[in-house]
Amino acid sequence: MVVGFPSLSLSCFGLGAFAVILIIGFLKLLCLLLRRQKLARAMDNFPGPPTHWFFGHVLEIQKTGSLEKVVSWAHEFPYAHPLWFGQFIGFLNIYDPDYAKAVYSRGDPKAPDVYDFFLPWIGRGLLVLDGPKWFQHRKLLTPGFHYDVLKPYVAVIAESTHAMLDKWEKKARENKSCDIFCDVGHMALDSLMKCTFGKGDSGLGHRDSNYYLAVGDLTMLMQKRIEQFQYHNDFIYYWLTSHGRRFLRACQIAHNHTDQVIRKRKEALQDKKEQEKLQQRKHLDFLDILLGARDESGIQLSDADLRAEVDTFMFEGHDTTTSGISWFLYCMARYPEHQQRCREEIRGILGDRDSVQWDDLGKMTYLTMCIKECLRLYPPVPQVYRQLNKPVTFVDGRSLPAGSLISLHIYALHRNSTVWPDPEVFDPLRFSPENVTGRHPFAYMPFSAGPRNCIGQQFAMNEMKVTSALCLLRFEFSLDPSQLPIPVVQLILRSKNSIHLHLKSLGTESGK
Repeated sequence: MVVGFPSLSLSCFGLGAFAVILIIGFLKLLCLLLRRQKLARAMDNFPGPPTHWFFGHVLEIQKTGSLEKVVSWAHEFPYAHPLWFGQFIGFLNIYDPDYAKAVYSRGDPKAPDVYDFFLPWIGRGLLVLDGPKWFQHRKLLTPGFHYDVLKPYVAVIAESTHAMLDKWEKKARENKSCDIFCDVGHMALDSLMKCTFGKGDSGLGHRDSNYYLAVGDLTMLMQKRIEQFQYHNDFIYYWLTSHGRRFLRACQIAHNHTDQVIRKRKEALQDKKEQEKLQQRKHLDFLDILLGARDESGIQLSDADLRAEVDTFMFEGHDTTTSGISWFLYCMARYPEHQQRCREEIRGILGDRDSVQWDDLGKMTYLTMCIKECLRLYPPVPQVYRQLNKPVTFVDGRSLPAGSLISLHIYALHRNSTVWPDPEVFDPLRFSPENVTGRHPFAYMPFSAGPRNCIGQQFAMNEMKVTSALCLLRFEFSLDPSQLPIPVVQLILRSKNSIHLHLKSLGTESGK
């Protein structure tokens, strides 16, 4: 009898544990059902496309592609419509300037149903934070994007761009189209490392850059996770799927890279000779400002906060500009009359010079209009998400309660025909001073808008101007009809088949 007691106890313990698991599972299911009911009730006033009983709108999006499908829905349902990933994750998908203003002028937090997926990768940096800590980080990081900090970066960006263009000279002689997206990505990452982390030689000029490939993996996997609602549970995703394990491996590669950047700078600050070199530099970089940042109480960023901000800027600082520059060059190839006019403007500004200076950027008016029109048609971040921290009432009287989820579809907003006549037409004059005057401030949002707009938008615009100007000086770009790009969302706007263009070297015509 005594011998049987332990076995009986273990059996009772097992049954008890199983009962606890069942109760927890039941409570979670109950919470999901209550949340689903609340979401559905909140969406009742907003007609939208029919949903599948289990998949919501996922199958329709996967079948036709999210960009084309959402734009077609935006034509059918004015202002906004519900967008369901399964039956438990539902967003009000908006693409109207007044609707955008109602939400994005307030500074509501990012939607955790999407942005929590970033946490294993970039931690709680500026992209994910909300509340007082977001405000603190934003204030600490703002000096890193001051005019005096950005000004010296022009020469650094030009140096990285020239290195890419020298490689393109060789490719142009092969008389076949070139995959520019990959090359622009390495150039943008090289520029970022030199500009913001003071790294003289980033070592990222080769195609096998582990970090560059890891970011490509991470953005692709995260987009799939957003759209495949069955992967929203962390346990299922990380432990039971190959995608989740691949995501964690890519995170580790990204972390190893940023940890090395931070560690080397901290070591340099402990070495007297390196300290003297840092002091002799003409400008502070982003990492200098992060390491020296203190709030009113003299408190610095913790090690976790520091890495989160470095990881965030490493991703956002190169991937979005890669998208913007690549799609701009595609637009120039597609519309050669605008390409030539930009080239003539640049030659008029630079004269015999083959480099761009800070004062040149403000003179590139037509190039800037073309860049803005490209960002309208091909916004680097096509969709962003918020969770309402208080109720909102829209201009037409319809409302949503606190806790509701909002998806701003920037790609569809920029194709809203009530704001943009002939929205698919490439027309840089939309951004002439006279045409900009009076336009709704939330009609054009390539860098978001309101208090949570992109802190690095001036850095990104400067890089796009410098790189685009130098590219147009050295090469004439034309389409490869056999490989036209297919826009696809992978957090940023990429092309399903990359972006292939023919390059024709202009030789001495560039002024070199």
